Amino acid sequence: MEDTRIIRSATPEDFDRWAPLWEGYNRFYERVAPAEVTHVTWRRFFDAYEPMHALVAERDGALIGLAHYLFHRNTAMLGPTCYLQDLFTAPAARGAGVGRALIEAVYERARVAGSTRVYWMTQETNHAARVLYDAVAERSGFIQYRRQL
Repeated sequence: MEDTRIIRSATPEDFDRWAPLWEGYNRFYERVAPAEVTHVTWRRFFDAYEPMHALVAERDGALIGLAHYLFHRNTAMLGPTCYLQDLFTAPAARGAGVGRALIEAVYERARVAGSTRVYWMTQETNHAARVLYDAVAERSGFIQYRRQL
């Protein structure tokens, strides 16, 4: 059977189909995104002055995955660095290559933008995702520190 999956940039009309994936992503990380944050985030994807972008995976008219990424400067390189901030696949679509396809699409968009690095973080306990990540990237060896202000 032919795979009818499409990886594409999100469009403003995708909001109602994107929102359940966004909610699933937030639920997975045991966080709640207030409605205002969700709506501002969504608007940023379509603001030419924002460095934030959204991709979606679509199959048979349903959105089955998302990837959000942004570009930023780096003191160690001339071109922009690409941070893959959010990646989520609908539970029913997992194991079918959707996450890998979204990551590869981010890689391609980063190349086009002149970036030579894409990076992301995940929880140590996210074992299923880490199997994929170990196959498509290398671990940096860095540890994240943060402090809420």
